[in-house]
Amino acid sequence: MSTAASAPEELSRRTRLFYWLNDPEDPYWERPGPTRAQRRHDVLGMVLALGVGLAMVMFAKSFGMRIPAEATWRAYLAVTLMVLPLTIRRAFPLITLGLASVLFLALSYLSPEAATSLTFQVAYFVSLYSAVAWARDRRALWILSALVIVEMAVWLTVTFTLTNAFTGEDMFEDAAGPIAPMLAYVLFTTVMNLGYFGGAILIGRTAWRGALERNRADAHARQLAEQAGELARRAVVDERIRIARELHDVVAHHVSVIGIQASAARRVMGRSPEQATSALRTVESASREAVTEMRALLRVLRDDGGGTSAHGARQPEPDLTNVEDLARSYAAAGLQVDVNRVEAAPGDLAAVPAPLALSAYRCVQESLTNVSHHSTATRAQVTLRTGTSPDTQWLEVEVLDAGRPRPGTAGTGYGLRGITERADLHQGIVEMGPREHHPGWRVRVRFPVPQQQLTDPTDERTLA
Repeated sequence: MSTAASAPEELSRRTRLFYWLNDPEDPYWERPGPTRAQRRHDVLGMVLALGVGLAMVMFAKSFGMRIPAEATWRAYLAVTLMVLPLTIRRAFPLITLGLASVLFLALSYLSPEAATSLTFQVAYFVSLYSAVAWARDRRALWILSALVIVEMAVWLTVTFTLTNAFTGEDMFEDAAGPIAPMLAYVLFTTVMNLGYFGGAILIGRTAWRGALERNRADAHARQLAEQAGELARRAVVDERIRIARELHDVVAHHVSVIGIQASAARRVMGRSPEQATSALRTVESASREAVTEMRALLRVLRDDGGGTSAHGARQPEPDLTNVEDLARSYAAAGLQVDVNRVEAAPGDLAAVPAPLALSAYRCVQESLTNVSHHSTATRAQVTLRTGTSPDTQWLEVEVLDAGRPRPGTAGTGYGLRGITERADLHQGIVEMGPREHHPGWRVRVRFPVPQQQLTDPTDERTLA
């Protein structure tokens, strides 16, 4: 099987025209050759047709059909020779048609009685049909088909001439129609042959088109399967990245708090047991929260029937309303966090879509974790802003601190990568780095918000 992607450069304009007439949408498609099972069926079909054809000659001879005794063997031979090429009708369709055309013309004179039999006629019909349905070289097919039609036209002309010259009016002695007998005979024979040849070509063409449509359907199905596989693979990769971000955000935050409080407890344990006890309580609380959130994530991963599991209802994802709670959780780690909300219109932050609000929350969480773990700052500022530019609405989160890098706390970079990935997920813009005119570090992420999302929840137009 082969499908040319484009017209070969060496093909002439006339050759390309032949291909285009074959099929304007896919002119260079070639039908695949027959399978082994189809070749076997052709052999079995030929044997069955041969048996039927020879039996028909015997039946005709037995009920008195005018087959001279000396011509009986010619009738059997004519049927046999005409049926045998059907063995290769799908493997070599053009050779079969050429051979059958020669045999049809020659055997019609060798044994006129056999040439008029049903098996003889059907065998040639099948040869012509198979050539149109299975030929891979369509240019050679149409040339050969034209030659066959010319051959049959010449044969009919010769037949009419000989009939008129040698039979006279004997064959028309019972004629009683309104048309001249010879003219009626010519018209009758012509219509019969047009139906015969035209029917074979039309059916063959239909079969060829059916094979082409099946090939296109199979190719389309394979393409869809490949696309579905790629989409499934991409979905798995995206989900793994999302889960990795969530795990990192959850674990990094709580482990950072645990590490700082454990260090503080160790330092004051000898001189201030109360402070050490308070720090250890914070460690205990942070560890329990980390375990709780990890279990919640694991329940989501294991749950295949919706948003709940056997352990209870799934906890809601955090959003911008939880930023203050997040800020207070760092107070125990010695980091004072101030949260500012700047809205272009009342209710803008509350109207931010949940997926975007979760990503913004995680960006704030990761930024504060980096401050508490990698900076000497004891104070940080979180600002949540909304605004409108000429072509879009936006949500911005900014985290500032005034500390310096803490020695020996180089990170893996996963946190900053997670912030960048969350921004990319929503086509956002990220700015991360040292502050220009002040000591410390700044993280600013601006997310575009879909139109008609940042609206006042109490606006009647929104409710409408």
